[in-house]
Parts: sequence; structure tokens; C-alpha cells
Amino acid sequence: MRRLLFAGLVLAVAGRQAAVAQNTNSGTDKFAQLETMLPTPNSYRTASGAPGTDYWQQRADYDIKVTLDDAKQALTGRETITYTNLSPDALPYLWVQLDQNIFEKNSIANATQVGQLQDKMTFQAVEGMTSNFDGGFKIEAVTGKDGRALHTVTNNTMMRVDLPTPLLPRQSVSFSVKWHYNITDQYKQGGRSGFEYFADDKNYLYEMAQFYPRMAVYSDNQGWQHKQFLGNGEFTLPFGDYKVSITAPADHIVGATGTLQNAAQVLSATQMKRWEQAKSATKPVLIVSQDEAVKNESSRATGTKTWTFAAKNVRDFAWASSRKFIWDAMQIKEEGKPVMCMSYYPKEGNPLWGQYSTQVVAHTIKTYSKYTIPYQYPVAISVHGPVGGMEYPMLCFNGGRPEKDGTYSQNTKYGMISVIIHEVGHNFFPMIINSDERQWTWMDEGLNSFVQFLTEQEWERNYPSRRGEPRNIAAYMATADNLQSPIMINSESALQFGNNAYGKPATALNVLRETVMGRELFDYAFKTYAKRWAYKHPTPADLFRTMEDASAVDLDWFWRGWFYTTEHTDIALESVKSYNASTRNPQIENARLQQQKAAAPQSITAQRNATDIPKTLVDEKPELKDFYNNYDPLAVTPADQQRYTAMLNGLTPEQQQRLGDSQSNFYELSLRNVGGLVMPVIVQMTYADNTQEIQTIPAEIWRKNNAQVTKVIVTKKPVISFVIDPFQQTADTDLSNNAFPRQPASSRFELFEQQRPQAPANPMQQAAKASASPMQKLEQKPGSSGN
Repeated sequence: MRRLLFAGLVLAVAGRQAAVAQNTNSGTDKFAQLETMLPTPNSYRTASGAPGTDYWQQRADYDIKVTLDDAKQALTGRETITYTNLSPDALPYLWVQLDQNIFEKNSIANATQVGQLQDKMTFQAVEGMTSNFDGGFKIEAVTGKDGRALHTVTNNTMMRVDLPTPLLPRQSVSFSVKWHYNITDQYKQGGRSGFEYFADDKNYLYEMAQFYPRMAVYSDNQGWQHKQFLGNGEFTLPFGDYKVSITAPADHIVGATGTLQNAAQVLSATQMKRWEQAKSATKPVLIVSQDEAVKNESSRATGTKTWTFAAKNVRDFAWASSRKFIWDAMQIKEEGKPVMCMSYYPKEGNPLWGQYSTQVVAHTIKTYSKYTIPYQYPVAISVHGPVGGMEYPMLCFNGGRPEKDGTYSQNTKYGMISVIIHEVGHNFFPMIINSDERQWTWMDEGLNSFVQFLTEQEWERNYPSRRGEPRNIAAYMATADNLQSPIMINSESALQFGNNAYGKPATALNVLRETVMGRELFDYAFKTYAKRWAYKHPTPADLFRTMEDASAVDLDWFWRGWFYTTEHTDIALESVKSYNASTRNPQIENARLQQQKAAAPQSITAQRNATDIPKTLVDEKPELKDFYNNYDPLAVTPADQQRYTAMLNGLTPEQQQRLGDSQSNFYELSLRNVGGLVMPVIVQMTYADNTQEIQTIPAEIWRKNNAQVTKVIVTKKPVISFVIDPFQQTADTDLSNNAFPRQPASSRFELFEQQRPQAPANPMQQAAKASASPMQKLEQKPGSSGN
């Protein structure tokens, strides 16, 4: 215990911190304003983070006709694109994305793949290195509205279409493209679409995306977005209306983005009736049952059907087709608007898919709508096939398949539910709130993973979410700097892609919501961002600025630390000093000092001298004693009492009351920012009566010294322990320095009997076994009697 005088407390602490600050703040100030790193606001994008009065974006409308060749696993197509220039610029050419060209033999993606040869290689790995498969677009023609060929230049996954005359502002141009390509075997070539072959029934299931040449984005903040597609950075696309006609074998079921325009021509009367039933159902209705799908697997139609779909104000289109599909549907309403939630899956997906998929779709639409904006599209579809997880407007591809006997693990169940939530959730990020995935994957995956976490927790209490909880990202953030990259990095250059683009930004938003801003401020600001940028093209600066604009919380330090650096959270509680205020009353204070002196342990020297030195010289010669041999410095004299009375008379009544306060306990906490990432300091205090209290100190405690601070905490009850971040809500990477007094880390070890592993048979043993007679082989079998 220490006693203190109030007059010097604040000045002493402040002075000590200022002195330390002068020595430790030589680097970048972590609270420096972020404005110098963000784009300058203008009439297109304002300083508040909202679209400006002159904001514009381009438009691309599509009329597409494709034919699926189930015998050759190939696709042919033709399309007419109507491109509207709403920018203030004249455009002499247009850029079109040919993302399927990533599967060309000589693509940049293939040429830049890295890998190593091992002593043992899988057949699949070698096949991938030696495959001659060519799945790139074969462009047959690009023609203008007059039918004349347009000059084009293809640069890997980008094609420039030169216009006869520049496309002026507020004008539109239409041109047509014909193409074909070989569909990828998704399990062999990978990718975000392709087919799966089922050997048991000799059928194919197709998940089709990036199947048509698509317009690139031309925007106010970067012009043409024509970065090459290398595999990670996904797709940035303008909005428009789609009409897509898909010709497939007559016994196939086709699901797609948008609404089916010719249901009476492609569905049976029974299927139409079930569709109507699904509009008022409280649980999924089977449009195509498992029995019907299994029966359909053995059919081989010689004819075709053309399914026509229309979608308004979307940025992309995808579809799926197979004769194996089971199809169920259930309609919900979101703010009064009907949304048909549906699933397409083969029998191999049951029982999981029939029980969960469409229910998960409906739950996701409702929950995301609550946290962002109401879902506006008429359908939301989950398809099960070879693609583990990929998103498109109104439709997504998802994995998660039980064993052949219908059983499944807990990981399979929750993995399937999570991937459906995640991919359906992508309808909001980036299909509606349309960020640039090619440049900033985290604005797509990270924001979506955050709302996925919220949705999972509303599905089931204590849902086993992989991402979102700060403790789950701590190990990644503690890795060496050369193994990490900042969140703010191009998609193709990010290290540890899942942690960087999904886990860390999702955790950052959860930390903002729970610890930095609080739920009320965060939820309002996040919804404001979603409303402002729905059906538009936001940038990171628009998110950063909107979150601050709608909450009045300065978050520059947070964006800088979490998004622009690889620093981590490690706040150490290095020491705690305990004080009580002195009463200045000599009767009380001297008595306390006498008790402390009596209770103080004798040194080992004094203890031994008590026996080894029977008498000192002064004991033997009393004449050597003087006044100080009998003087008690703690004895209270009349002069002491007079000085105390005079001091009291000079104080105000309030000061006298404060001086007599013996109930307040003062603690000086020494805090050090080991990890470099400034964060709020959450302190849990356990009192002597075993009650607890939490204090949250804002991150601004570090604003004048980013490295080390002291904090004084005053309590009415004595504290027996302090713990920093007791609920692990700041992603602190080292919990061993969070408590004072220090607490040992608890763990367990398992005992086992060491056994020598059985060595494999040596070549001589193998040769002897191979040459043994049948009778000898029988005798060598375990349990053989040899008779």
C-alpha cells in the first residue's frame, strides 16, 4: 500500500506520461487523420461518404441466348449488349471481360502458378500440370448493330471493342458477340463454375457462370476497371436488365437468376400447381421430388427445351441445369414484397439439403435485410453441385454433402449452413452494394462474412461460427509480418487470403460494433452505408467516411491500424501500484506507520545477528547513547497536532471531506502497447468481496503516447485482481500479460504408453513372403491353426 497527497497526483502522472511520450512517439502517430490517405472528395463522392450530386455510373443491358451440349459438355452462345454511357466522357472503345479465358492453355493465370514437386505426387496434381484442356472463350464474331464486324483486341481476359465513332455522354450503343467454349470439369480444372459427372447414373450437373462476355466497369474514381482476372480477384460489373434464353435437354431442370418467363412451356401441370402452393407455404414445397428426380436420372431426352428468364437491375447472371435436380421452394415476404426462396440439389445432397437449404435461404434474406437494406429481388436460390461456394445475383452455388449412407458430421452440417448463409448473403455484398471485388476483395468477402456471423448467431444459440469472434483471428494477427499483408491490398497480392480478406475485416467490424462504437451507433451507420450505396459502386473511402459521418465517432485510428497495417493487439498490464489518500492526521497516519513497521519482516542479516551478536557496543557502554536512542519519530507531539489543526482550518469544507475519505482506493495501472495496434482497454476488477466490475477505456487513451501509458482508477472497494480484455473482445494475441497479479495459463496433458511403431517389411521379408507356398501363406495368417 502507498499513501498519496492529492495535490501532486494528476500533475505527477501527466508529467511522467509526457516524458515517456517524448521518447517513444518518434514513429507515425497512430491517431493522425486519415484524410491524407483517402481520395479527395468531389461532386461525385462527398466527404461524408455519400454519393455526390454529380455521381454517375454506366449501364449494360443484355439479351443472351445459349445452348448447352450435354453430350460434349460445351456451350454456344450469342448476345446483344446495349451499353449506355452516363459518364461525362466520350468513349472511343469499350472493354469486355473474358473471364473464361483463365482456362486457356497459355493464360497469365496458368503461367504464373507457383508450386513445388514432391517425392510423392497425387495423380490429380500431375494431371493439373500436364492437362491440355482448353476452356477459354472462342469468339466467333463481334458485330455492330448494322451487322458489320467491329475491330477488337484481346489481352488475355480482357477484350477491347473499338467503336466506329466515340460513344458520347448520354448515348447508347449496341453490339453483338457470338462465342463457344468447353465447359470445365470443376473437380479437375477448378474455378467458379463447371460440371460434375456422376458415374453411378452417368449424368452431369452444370453450374454455369462467367459463361458470357461481360462489360467491365467504367467509373468516376478509376476509369476502366480492366485488371486481369488471375483467380482471386472476382468480378466488378455494371448494372442492367437481362433477358436470357437457355436451351438444354428436355429432361433437364434449369434454375437461374431472375424470374422464369415461360413456365407454362417448360413445367408440367403438376409442377405449376406445386409452385402456386409454395407461395403460401410455411415450409418448403417440393416442385420436383426425390423420387421424380431419381426416375428422371435414367431418361435421355432427344429433344430440348428453352427456358427464358428475365432479371432487372442486376450486375450478373448465372444458372444451373441437370436432370438430377430435386427442386423445392417457399415464399416469404420482405417488407411486403414476395421473395421465392428455392433450392436445387441432386439426391446425393439429402437428407441435409431437403431439411435445411431453403430454410437457410429464407433466414439469410430476413436477417441481412434487417442489418442492411430490404431485399428487393423476387427470388433467392441455393444450388448444390461441384462448386464449394460462389455467388451471383439471386442464385448461388454451395457445397456440403453427406456420406453415401446419408449420415454426416457436425462439421458437414454447419459447414453447409454457413456456406449457404455466406453465398446467399453475397446478394447484398457485392451484388447490390456493388464494391470493386477485383481491387478490394475485403469489401465483398469481409463485409459479407461479418453479416454472416450475425446471421449464424440468429440461426442457433452459440452457433459454431468460424469467423467473427476476435479470439479466432488472434493467432493469424500474431504471425510474422512477412507472412501477412494489410487488408488494404490488391486481391491478387494478398497473403493468407482467407484470413486477410474474410476473417480479419469481419472481425474488425465485429470489434467496432461490440467494443468501439456500440451496437446502436454501429448498426445505424452500417445501414446508412448500405442505403447510400445500394445498386452503386462504393469504394473503401465511402465506407470509412460514412461510418464516421453517421456515428460521430472518429475512427481514423481504427481504419489505419486494422486495415492499413499488420500490427496486432497485445496490451500488457505491466504493473499495478496501490494508493490510499493520506488523512494528514498524525494520530491516524503515525499509528498506521507503526503497524506497518511492526509487521515488516526482519532481514535475514538482522535475524542472524540477534543470536550471533548477544550485545552491541552501545549495549555494553550506555554512555554512548544520546537523545536519538530513545527518540520515536512516530510519536505524536502537541506541535504535530497544532500543525494538523492549522492545516484543517485552511481547507474548504469540501476539501476537509475529501481529506477524511478513507474509503477510496487508488490504483495506478501501467499499460504497454506491445503489439502496436491501439485499441480500447477493457479492465475487469475483482474486489475483495469477490464482486466484479468492468471499465472500458476508449482507445484515445493512447493518443499522446501510442506505446505506454498509466491509468489511475479509483474504487470504493479494495481490488484484489485486474484483468485486461477478460472476454477476449479485442483480438489480444498474448493473454499471459493481461492479468495482475499474473495468472498461470491453464492446460492439460495426456499420458500414454510409448510404443515402438511397427516397421514395414524389409525387401527380404517381402521376397520371402511372395515365394511362400499356399500352405505356408495360410500358416502365416493370424489365427491360423496350421492344421
